[in-house]
Parts: sequence; structure tokens; C-alpha cells
Amino acid sequence: MSPGRVVPVTNPEELAEAAAAALAALRTGEPVGVPTDTVYGLAAGAGDADAIQRLFELKERPADRSIAVLVADVAAAETLVEFTPQARRLAERFWPGPLTIVAARTASAPPHLGKGSTIGVRLPGDDTMQAIAGPGPLAVTSANLHGGPTPSTAQGVAELFPTLRLVVDGGPRPGASSTVVDVTAATPVVLREGPISLDEILAVVKV
Repeated sequence: MSPGRVVPVTNPEELAEAAAAALAALRTGEPVGVPTDTVYGLAAGAGDADAIQRLFELKERPADRSIAVLVADVAAAETLVEFTPQARRLAERFWPGPLTIVAARTASAPPHLGKGSTIGVRLPGDDTMQAIAGPGPLAVTSANLHGGPTPSTAQGVAELFPTLRLVVDGGPRPGASSTVVDVTAATPVVLREGPISLDEILAVVKV
């Protein structure tokens, strides 16, 4: 077998098996390669600080960089960030999908998540990713070495990170990162441009 254990997802039965295998690995603190709706990512349990540290070490990423959290529904996002009316309207319009909403953290959010007083959260549109995130939020970063390109296939991720216990194969990913919008101010600020434009965001929040 090639580096990494690559598990395909081509039907509902395989999806259930892949999600179960990913969750088993995540429960032991192992990072897992996953297909988001934008790029392949490396995931760790959002509540597991040691696993997130291993994830950063795996991709040689500076520890002071923030990391996005992927959730299975709005209720899970609300355990981590304060959902303002603006954030709620954006979630209703663009979730599930390629929009990361940066909002003020809740008092109960794990201290190792996010950067400073905010956390970025996203509800992905990919069915496999939603199944893996169902039992609890996941800290996810792109599956690349820091500053390098992200493979578009699960096999590429497995070859780049041969120590990964598991890579879930959801087929080729489009490669366009999500739009990241900060809603902590009166007017939303786009921190990273992606598939959703600032004009689309402002039209929804009606600033």
C-alpha cells in the first residue's frame, strides 16, 4: 500500500465506514487527512490541544497561527463563537459552503482555539466532512507543508504526509480556499478572498 491509509468514499456505505475510521483515529489524538469542500485538510479534534499541536508540527506551521474550526451545524458553531445577527444571516445564506466566519469566542470555547479573542468557524458543504464533524467540531488546516501547495487528491496528501494513519478520499478538490470574513466590527471585513465576494456578503448583511 502507498504511504498513508487512503479510504475511498464513493457511496453511502463507504462514507459511513470512512467516517467511523476517521473518528476512531481522531479519538486517539491522530491527525486525519480529510476532503473539505474547498481543499484537502488535516483535521484534529477541536477540543484536543495536544492533537492540534501535532497537526501544526506535521505541516511545520508556526504555532501562533490561527486555525479554522469546521462544524456540522450552526448549533455547534454557537458553542464556540458569539453569533451576531450579521453572522446568523451569513450562515443562513452561505452555509453549508465555502465561507469561514470569524467571530468573538464564547467563554466556554477551548483556549487553544483561534487567535486572541476570535475563532473562525465554517460549515462545509461536503457530505463526508459533515459526517466526520458530526460528533464534534474539528480543527482543520489545509493539507500542505506551511507555505507550500496543497495536493488536490487524497493520494497526494498521503504521499506528502506518509505518517498519517488515515486519509479519507473524497475525490479531487477544487483548490480554491474559502472566503474568510470577520464580523466582529459593524461592517464585515474580508480577511481572505475566495468564492464568495465582499459585495455578496454586504448584500446579505445590508450594511
